Amino acid sequence: SRRLLYVAAMSAARTKTWKDFYQTQRNKGLSTTAALVVLARKLMRVAFSLFKRHVMFNARLAAAKA
Repeated sequence: SRRLLYVAAMSAARTKTWKDFYQTQRNKGLSTTAALVVLARKLMRVAFSLFKRHVMFNARLAAAKA
């Protein structure tokens, strides 16, 4: 559900992999909530892509493309 994605984004925003992406959104002038929603959507796209391609998550690759 959307709520779970939002909670996952709150957690991800504190990690080394996704912190810069979150801060970039905040620096663009987005509110905290809006930046977390953008991050939640990004996480969902990454998860769907991993599922579709049957591959494991690679944090270095995700950080480079974020």
